[in-house]
Amino acid sequence: MRGWRKWISYTHPSLHLSHPNVQSFVWNNLIRASSESRVENSAFPSPLSLYIRMRLHAVLPDLHTFPFLLQSINNPIPARQLHAQIFLLGLAHNPFVQTSLINVYSTCATLTFARQLFDEITQPDLPSWNAIINASAKAGMIHIARKMFDQMPERNVISWSCMIHGYVTCGEYKAALSLFRRLHTLEGSKLRPNEFTLSSVLSACARLGAFQHGKWLHAYVYRSGMKIGGVIGTSLIDMYAKCGSIGRAKCIFDKMGREKDVMAWSAMVAAFAMNGLSEECLDLFARMVNDGVRPNAVTFVGVLCACVHGGLVNEGEEYFERMLNQYCISPTIQHYGCMVDLYSRADRFEDAWNVVKSMPMKPDEMIWGAMLSGASMHGDIKTCEVSVTKVLELDPTNSSAYVLLSNVYAKLERRKEARHLRELMEVRGIKKVPGCSLVEIDGVIRDFFAGDNSHPETQEMNRMLDEIMKRVEKYGHAHTTGEVLLDLDEEDYWRSIA
Repeated sequence: MRGWRKWISYTHPSLHLSHPNVQSFVWNNLIRASSESRVENSAFPSPLSLYIRMRLHAVLPDLHTFPFLLQSINNPIPARQLHAQIFLLGLAHNPFVQTSLINVYSTCATLTFARQLFDEITQPDLPSWNAIINASAKAGMIHIARKMFDQMPERNVISWSCMIHGYVTCGEYKAALSLFRRLHTLEGSKLRPNEFTLSSVLSACARLGAFQHGKWLHAYVYRSGMKIGGVIGTSLIDMYAKCGSIGRAKCIFDKMGREKDVMAWSAMVAAFAMNGLSEECLDLFARMVNDGVRPNAVTFVGVLCACVHGGLVNEGEEYFERMLNQYCISPTIQHYGCMVDLYSRADRFEDAWNVVKSMPMKPDEMIWGAMLSGASMHGDIKTCEVSVTKVLELDPTNSSAYVLLSNVYAKLERRKEARHLRELMEVRGIKKVPGCSLVEIDGVIRDFFAGDNSHPETQEMNRMLDEIMKRVEKYGHAHTTGEVLLDLDEEDYWRSIA
């Protein structure tokens, strides 16, 4: 406790925890410092334990106490308990406190309470509007969030950022770009996107593969005189990497200089991994460690992915052990998924099963999907059947599981079983999710789905596809016909193997 007193004295030099008449503002400083410090050490009191001691000292909390305290809460039970305290102390109608309550219920994924609080506010202020929009978006209620966004009497950059980030979180990337364009073209507005707005938009570009949009945003950052620090730099690295421009990603990383934090390093590690540059990824990780930057759980996901794509089984085992023993990082389901994928691709299913059995959490679709993918690659029908059963237990509508298993049956010339699976999909009303490609032309993102002939230039595109296939065949490409399962007419047959 002496270490804690010395540390907290920097927050308020006159503080003495044993003083009988410590005023509320001193306790507020304590709670705020504890909440913002993020010191993960049991020797330091948590904000909630400080609040309890404050009450034991008979110090009455004020309207500044709870916002500091609530921002450290991520569990609905203490959130509701503190809400009851707020009500008893007569602070339930203070806008500052109400906004903090909306935020904490949003963090705890209890949108019903957050919305009820918002509806009780007679004249919600701007922070309250922003809080409920953020809460709705976090809960996946993106259309409700947009409706409230449109109803706002006024908006600031936080309002726009919350809505754009909500679209990205819910997978509506085009809507995020559209809303950003609307913000950018507002006439007479002094609103300017901040680094968090741009980070969300760059994430949308990354998911869409919208390279031209991403380059424009990079130029916008440069023209605006914004510093490419940790947030924007990391987002640019991620965007360029996912758009396949690894050289630009590396250039951004190198130019960040001392601005590189662990997230920037992790983003570059992941960039090399997702582009199949396993050796460069592992070299960068070694450089990161040598530079004194401590890797975190995200870093090791990238490192293990590099081992998966490079088929580096021994190295993957080594890095997994280092993560556990050297850095004391508890593996998440993503780390276990990487190890299952690594072993499955290497046809080491006994090791993959051992990983699944040793996991402290229940395997999810990602785990069984990795097992299924590896088993289908090596024609391990028994593992395929078990994995499909597990996937369908978690998601009975998962069409990929049926398709992968039917493809394995087809490879093994077991067409009867393959046909039965396809018929079973029809009986259960499960449709195969069509393949989709995104193409960016002159800054416009167009999507194309397999089997969709609604585009006005479909015939021209099909003629071009036929021409490409002829040229491919000319250079010795042979079609893979083992997975064409059903009796098709000639045109559909060639389309299916193309």
